[in-house]
Amino acid sequence: MVSILGISAFYHDSAAELIVDGEIIAAAQEERFTRKKHDAAFPSNAIDYCLSEADINLSKVDYVAFYDKPFLKFERLLETYVAYTPRGFSSFAKSMPLWLGEKLFLKTTLTRQLQEKDPNFNEQKLLFGEHHLSHAASAFYASPFENAIVLTLDGVGEWATTTVAIGDGNKLDIVKEIHFPHSLGLLYSAFTYYIGFRVNSGEYKVMGLAPYGEPKYKNLIMKYLIDLKSDGSFRLDQSYFNYASGLTMVNQKFISLFGEPVRNPDIDKLSQFHMDIAASIQAVTEDIVLSITRSLSNEYDIPNLCLAGGVALNCVANGKILKDASYKKIWIQPASGDAGGALGCAMMVWYKHLGNTRKTKDFDSMKGSYLGPSYEQKEIEK
Repeated sequence: MVSILGISAFYHDSAAELIVDGEIIAAAQEERFTRKKHDAAFPSNAIDYCLSEADINLSKVDYVAFYDKPFLKFERLLETYVAYTPRGFSSFAKSMPLWLGEKLFLKTTLTRQLQEKDPNFNEQKLLFGEHHLSHAASAFYASPFENAIVLTLDGVGEWATTTVAIGDGNKLDIVKEIHFPHSLGLLYSAFTYYIGFRVNSGEYKVMGLAPYGEPKYKNLIMKYLIDLKSDGSFRLDQSYFNYASGLTMVNQKFISLFGEPVRNPDIDKLSQFHMDIAASIQAVTEDIVLSITRSLSNEYDIPNLCLAGGVALNCVANGKILKDASYKKIWIQPASGDAGGALGCAMMVWYKHLGNTRKTKDFDSMKGSYLGPSYEQKEIEK
C-alpha cells in the first residue's frame, strides 16, 4: 500500500488531500475547519481529517507532496523587482522579510510542522511539484479521459500564468506556457480590484455582476490593455498595471482610461458603471479563453479538454467553451483553485514519479467531490 499526502499552503486556500494506491480517499480545505475564508495557514486540521479517513498516522505515509516550488517563485519575484527598479522598492521591502523568514525555506517549515504531528517524520519524504503542473495533474488524472488537452489559467504560479499540457495515459507534459506578468487571471483580478472587491476572493462577484451591465468597455480593454493573437496567446500592456512592482493592481493611467476612480467598498455604492465594467472584462475573458481553446482544438487532434487554475472557476466562460463545441467532451476540476493543487501534486507523485499505470473510470475519480467531512445528527446537534 502506497499513501501520498498532498498539501497546498501559505498563499491562499490551503488544503490537504490523501490518495492510497492511486485512489482519492479524502480532501478538504483548511478554511472548513478554522472558519477563516481562504485560510492560508498550514492545513493541520485538513491533514488530520484526511489521515483519519484512511485510518493511518503520518508515519505510515510514504510521500508528502507540496504543490509549488518556492525557489522558482522567489526567482520570479527577484527578477521582477530588478526589472522594475526603482519602482518596485516599496513592494520589495514589504515582501522580503516574509520570504526570507518563512516562504523561502519552505522545506524546513513543512518539516517542522509535520514533525509536530510525528516527531519521526523524515524530510526525505517531501517532494515539490511545479504550480501549473499540479493544476494540470489535478484536472487530467482525476478526469475520465485516456488522453486530453489540459489548459490551466490563473494569476501566476512560479513563472507561468497559462499552460497547455498533453495528457496521455499516465503521462502529462506541458507543451506551451505564457509567463508573468502577462496573465488573464491577473487581468481579471485588476478589474476585481478596480470595482472594489477583494483580489483572490471577489472575482466571483465580478462574474455575478456582469449580467447586470453591458460590455461597453470591451473594445477599450482590447485596444489598450491586451494584445490578443489569433492563436490565443496574449500580452498585457504593463504601463496600465501596478501588480508587478507595486502594492496595488492598477495605476492612474488605468483609472484615467475608464474615467472613474477605484471604488471604495466602504463608501461607494455599486453603480451602472461598475456593472458595465464587469460585463466588459467578463466578455473579454470569454473571448480570450475561446480563442485559446479553438486554436488548441485546431492544432491537436484530441477531442477531450480538461481545465484547471483559478480562471477555470469562471463557470460562465466554461459554459461558452461547452456551447462552442470545439471538443466532444470537457472535464473541469471542481477545485480548480490552489486548493486543488494538493490533489494534483499527490497524483503527480503516483503517476509521474512512481510511474504507475492509469486506469480511467466512466465518470471521474473524484467521488462526486464528496471528499470532505460528513456530519451525523449527533454532531450537528452538538
